[in-house]
Amino acid sequence: MTNKVPETMNISLLNKPLDMEIREVKVPQIGATDVLVKVMAVGVCGSDVHYYEHGRVGEFVVEKPLILGHECSGIVAAIGSEVTNFKVGDRVAIESGIPCGECEYCKSGQYNLCPDVSFLATPPIDGAFSQYISHPEGFLFHIPDALSYEEATLNEPFSVGIQACKRASVQPGSTIVIMGMGPVGLMAVVAAKAFGATKIIVSDLEKIRLDEALKLGATHAINIKEEDVSERIDEITEGKGAHYAFETAGNPTALQNALSVLNNGGTLAIVGLPQQENIELNIPFIANHEINIVGIFRYANTYNMGIEMLTSTTADLKTMFTDTYDLNQAKEAMEQARTNKSGSLKVMVYPNGKPE
Repeated sequence: MTNKVPETMNISLLNKPLDMEIREVKVPQIGATDVLVKVMAVGVCGSDVHYYEHGRVGEFVVEKPLILGHECSGIVAAIGSEVTNFKVGDRVAIESGIPCGECEYCKSGQYNLCPDVSFLATPPIDGAFSQYISHPEGFLFHIPDALSYEEATLNEPFSVGIQACKRASVQPGSTIVIMGMGPVGLMAVVAAKAFGATKIIVSDLEKIRLDEALKLGATHAINIKEEDVSERIDEITEGKGAHYAFETAGNPTALQNALSVLNNGGTLAIVGLPQQENIELNIPFIANHEINIVGIFRYANTYNMGIEMLTSTTADLKTMFTDTYDLNQAKEAMEQARTNKSGSLKVMVYPNGKPE
């Protein structure tokens, strides 16, 4: 380790739902192939909010105090003895999941399906609301000077959008509907545009999110409080329907609507996770129209592509960052993300203070 690294650091710890505290702990030790990263920016994700509010996301339950945060970037502070691709001072984006590398899924390139993956801020694995974290060299990625630390954190939700576009085989010149304009839905707009979709129709019930989607590249925005989604999409597509529909909010009605607006041979991508396990879908419609359905679970092999796309996009990504907090305000950051859906897009936490 270098002498610039302190012996102790601060972390923000979730003790139980709605209960967070700052604690001083030792800076983590690093192994031969690990890198110590000084965490510069962390985006608050919907899953972080679920753990904060409910103490669980599906089968993942917070059973002991947990450090939240998995959308992160930082500076290399120290490197292990066998690290060759990074040096102290490098700016990096951090891929959150660390798969086993040995199972059939890892070996086939589908490492997001690895049953033994360790994913930041998914119990019992600690996340990045921490001044430093140790992370394997193979899951760190150089970020160019043109990309800010905040923009680099977007590569995590952006990767979900890339994964959805890859799984759905989104083609240039196509029409896509994206339902739910939370951060994942918004980044899916950027991904769909990068994959060449020319008509990008979005829906949500919050004006701030629809406005942001239009800034990021959506061509049509539908406020579901004011318009019938299916009728409006029928108008926009002149009765032809969409080639692809992504449901990103985990809303059963939106999922049913997404299915109904597809054309013959269209593809439904299920990105959002609903709270309930069983949802009615129109099976005769699926069969009669040869609808493809793909599930999206995190991402694999997307980080380099994502950094390239985020660096070259014409979208103004800075408009995503509506709220900023220091580490000692992490609880306030979580409350803002939990309660201010109509005013916040992406809430950012700075474990080492806001970069100049």
